[in-house]
Amino acid sequence: MQKKILNNRYELEQKIGEGGMARVYRGRDLRLNRRVAIKVLHEHYAADVSFLQRFHHEAQAAAGLRHPCIVNVYDVGQDGDTHYIVMEYVEGSDLKSLILRNGSLPINQAVAIAEDVARGLEAAHRLGMVHRDVKPQNILVSLSGEVKITDFGIAKSSLSTALTETGMTFGTADYLSPEQARGFAATPRSDIYSLGVTMYEMLTGRLPFTGENAVAVAMQHVSVDPPPLRMFNPQIPPHLETLVLTALSKNPDERPASAHEFAQMLRAYRAASQEATIVRPVAPRQGPPRAIPGPVSAAPTGDSSGRIAPLPPRSPAITQVPPASGEFDLGVFLLGMMFIGIVLGVVYLAATGTFDNLFNPGRGTSPPPITLPEPTATLEVTPTPEMVMVPNVIGLDERAAIAAIEGANLLPYAELPRASDVVSAGLVFDQFPPPATLVTVSTVVTYVVSTGPEQIPLPEVVTMRGIDAEFQLRSLGFQVQVISAPDRLSAGFVFRTEPVAGTLLRRGDTVTIFVSLGDKVRMPDVTGLPEEEAIRQVVAAGLTWSYSDYQGCDKLGDLCERYAPGIVVSSIPRGGDLVDRGSPVTLGVRAP
Repeated sequence: MQKKILNNRYELEQKIGEGGMARVYRGRDLRLNRRVAIKVLHEHYAADVSFLQRFHHEAQAAAGLRHPCIVNVYDVGQDGDTHYIVMEYVEGSDLKSLILRNGSLPINQAVAIAEDVARGLEAAHRLGMVHRDVKPQNILVSLSGEVKITDFGIAKSSLSTALTETGMTFGTADYLSPEQARGFAATPRSDIYSLGVTMYEMLTGRLPFTGENAVAVAMQHVSVDPPPLRMFNPQIPPHLETLVLTALSKNPDERPASAHEFAQMLRAYRAASQEATIVRPVAPRQGPPRAIPGPVSAAPTGDSSGRIAPLPPRSPAITQVPPASGEFDLGVFLLGMMFIGIVLGVVYLAATGTFDNLFNPGRGTSPPPITLPEPTATLEVTPTPEMVMVPNVIGLDERAAIAAIEGANLLPYAELPRASDVVSAGLVFDQFPPPATLVTVSTVVTYVVSTGPEQIPLPEVVTMRGIDAEFQLRSLGFQVQVISAPDRLSAGFVFRTEPVAGTLLRRGDTVTIFVSLGDKVRMPDVTGLPEEEAIRQVVAAGLTWSYSDYQGCDKLGDLCERYAPGIVVSSIPRGGDLVDRGSPVTLGVRAP
């Protein structure tokens, strides 16, 4: 393919992406000799004058944005009917591809990405610009880890579900704020909501709302509360879950007041999560080792209003705590004082001759009885807590697990059931503290019941490019079989799957995708048929009979004796060939 140059300056090298509004090319600015990304508007928008005016106006406004977390816009222009934007080229991947490839991201990475996006949004909001389409597809992550927002200020459709030639939807509702879904104008807090949806997807590997079409998803944004993130990823700290759900508040006033405030909240969370909890040692006691609490998360939990609430209790780990140097031991002190008192009493008795009177009665008048002073402090003995061993409940059904835990004088607590590829549904597959741990009586033992192997609904990939559909399905853990076959859909796109979308499958199951070879038909084998029957089959197959070449024995040679007059002896194309629908067919017929 010959490279195209726009306005004798911008060379289009390779297409790297395509959406409902434009194609994106990796290119080169020949004047400045630098790599750039060039977004070329689809041709059918060139006739929409109002759209083009807004396109150029908002692209020029976006070119004024300068921030490390925003893709720079260098130029906006037109070459004939081709309208384009020239932007900074980021060597890396968009965030959506990272999620599809890796599933949920590490918590620290997800929070850091969200913080950078919030910082970029704040820079735009200060200039009066609202992005209106914050989503992982518009967030780029460079090879060095830099995060940049793209597609700032580009005109968008709010709820269109029309399919483009790439099979992608234009104006997806997956990240749409409730106010936008109601038809109201987007505000800076609408961008915060969309960033909240993006964080939800980064942390769980899934969207909070899904549906058969964009309208169904938009209505969920308006009226349905998102499922708790920890339902899908129990490793998410409660406070972080609260931050995300606060950004996803239906009421914009209940979200963070600004992207700057949200970035500060995320930064504070990251700082707190890196602090180590310090546990002050205490004096040793007689008896078995004492339990000290395990590490406490530095990220406190909170409710939807943002108030901080206590973290849920965790069962203690058991550790022998050595005595701290220099600590005051009251028991030793009291024993010492009693010993000194006894010694002083003996000395007093000896000095007054009381010992002589005790062993030689009648030798003298007994002195008045001596009363020792009572100690000023009493020795208070703390009872040693009873220790028990945590039973092993993994592999038991829930009733048996509860009985085993309560039988050990411990308190059972059930976490939300989760999928397990190892343990059958209805049986416990995880517990805390682990089996055989020594804990105090009445310690809480949490357990998790398996729901069986995880079942994933097969996503809709029909009308997607075959390579994209295969990548997405393999990212979800499916095996993929690709079958190429003719279809009216453009070549290279999926036109059918087995099983159909929505079917619940396990990871490792095989999905067959049928990829179109284009609108082709197979030429029927008409050799040996009468001419009229051959023509009928050609037309029925979607082809066009154009000509019959009547051939005598001088041309047919040995074939002349094999076929009777009026019988088809050959065809162009040959029987079994795949050809474009409507292609002309020439028949070779033995002449009378």
